[in-house]
Amino acid sequence: MSYQDKVKILYKDQLKDWSLFADNRKGLNNAKLRTFSFDGFDIDIQYNPKRITSSAAKVDAKTILERKCFLCKANRPDVQTEVMWGDNYEILVNPFPIFKEHFTISNVSHIDQQIETEFVNFISLSKDLPETVLFYNAPKCGASAPDHLHFQAGNLDFLPIEKNWKTIKTKYGKNIKGYDGVEVMAVDDTLRRYIVLEGGNKEALNKVFQKIHKFSEELENGEAPMLNLLSYFADGKHRVFVFIRGLHRPWQFSAKGDENILLSPASVDMGGAMITPLEKDFNKITKKDITDIFHQISVSKENFNKLLKIL
Repeated sequence: MSYQDKVKILYKDQLKDWSLFADNRKGLNNAKLRTFSFDGFDIDIQYNPKRITSSAAKVDAKTILERKCFLCKANRPDVQTEVMWGDNYEILVNPFPIFKEHFTISNVSHIDQQIETEFVNFISLSKDLPETVLFYNAPKCGASAPDHLHFQAGNLDFLPIEKNWKTIKTKYGKNIKGYDGVEVMAVDDTLRRYIVLEGGNKEALNKVFQKIHKFSEELENGEAPMLNLLSYFADGKHRVFVFIRGLHRPWQFSAKGDENILLSPASVDMGGAMITPLEKDFNKITKKDITDIFHQISVSKENFNKLLKIL
């Protein structure tokens, strides 16, 4: 039985056995959606009140140290079951879903959130779960559990960047040097700056990714690189979106009064599905706000150009 078939069974069983998850999944059917059209692509705004815990999560060292890790098996609800992927990863349903099918893929060990040594596993999971998009949030880039290595996955045909990719690629993509059959493309779509890697050879993909990772690490003076990744397997090859971040959260997140917008961007947001847990923000957010937020959190043009020279 394929991993994709196994997780479908897991999802069905957890809907039947876990009332919290079933209620939150049912509530997703009533999630509100607004779509803003830009030149060649869309940005969706989803009102999802169940995501307040993640969006407003405190991720400072003191808070992390004082709370129990919700990804460690010893601290998870007994009703939450898993599908093992290899020896080191557990595929779990996400009890606070954004996607119709939303999974958390947790390492069996309580080790820090990082992607450098796990990139090949990350894209291998994409191939084994071909109906999903995998995503990785680095510490200070949307990860609410920066102390426990994990990925997430959601069903395809949800993220605008995936649905709009052909248009974005044609309109904004710039081919740069390839490596061993890996197509490397730089994209500046007026909101976000990012790199897209396409190819079938995992080791060749990893070789290019490590150059990006090293550059991002240097920007943070050796601390955890500020990265968001999206990955899926299509047309016989991996497609990986790599977003280098310039900022953890926009100024609107901590603003007071009417200027406040409680939005903590992660990979899903970078992929064009911005999640607002408060209805006030869903109702008031404008195209101008969206543009301003992305311009703040995306890598600067200066640093992006430095990366392109390296690649």
